[in-house]
Amino acid sequence: MEDGKTRVTNVLAPVIMSGVDQACVVLIYPPGADLGKRFQLELIEAVVGRGADCDIQVDRDSVSRRHAKFERQGPSWRVVDQGSTNGTFVNDVQVKSRLLEHGDQIKIGSTIFKFLTGGSVETAYHEEIYRMTIVDGLTRAYNKRYFLEHIERELARTGRSRRPLSLVMFDIDHFKTINDTYGHLTGDHVLKELAARIRARVRKDELFARYGGEEFVVLLPEAGPQAAIDFAEQVRRLVERQAFEFDGSTIAVTISCGVATVTEERPEEEFIKVADENLYKAKHGGRNRVIG
Repeated sequence: MEDGKTRVTNVLAPVIMSGVDQACVVLIYPPGADLGKRFQLELIEAVVGRGADCDIQVDRDSVSRRHAKFERQGPSWRVVDQGSTNGTFVNDVQVKSRLLEHGDQIKIGSTIFKFLTGGSVETAYHEEIYRMTIVDGLTRAYNKRYFLEHIERELARTGRSRRPLSLVMFDIDHFKTINDTYGHLTGDHVLKELAARIRARVRKDELFARYGGEEFVVLLPEAGPQAAIDFAEQVRRLVERQAFEFDGSTIAVTISCGVATVTEERPEEEFIKVADENLYKAKHGGRNRVIG
């Protein structure tokens, strides 16, 4: 079992480089004290793994002792798997060796790095740090902090316009069983794939966020009670009708949804509580259903 902690140690020499030679990887997942930490790629190679002798040490059970390495190839960088147990992934595709491009995401066990390179790497780094304040690194949905800020503004607007505002809150049924049966890497894949399916369904004026763990929310401006319930049913069916596949396993996944609607400004805690209570009713009423 993982201890839930990520301890990353950077022992690369502090060498200043310029122009297109500048390159680094940034820790973007999981959340923790090291989130956003930057590791300059300045030597010929940098080994990533759990071992104390690694250039970038990631102390998590899902990471092999010498998991992968970043190696210089002229002006470019390549990631090379070192025979790891859980594999190395670039943009969700497992690789043995892959030339990296600016913006690529490299998954080492359950840890995700983002590769930045080019003459504007410093600007790109600061943009990435800002992005991490509003977006969840694994699912790419907005995070809870951004959701809470957004819902406050939307409730104020509802108070002025008297137009409805709905909230759909849902979580994955028996998610702990998925983790216990298939492992945390499979659980991460389910979260990420589920978020991708939902994100494709959400319109620009709606907000999709990871509320915590396996729990997500969708905020629906100007959607009344029936429209919100219809949306939640569409999302529920979208998850249920196609099983999730990862590392040779096929996992049937369902979600339970709670819906709330307001037509006047209310404290955000009250609004969220109604959706949460309805989610609780859906879970304890048999799961894989919508209550609103």
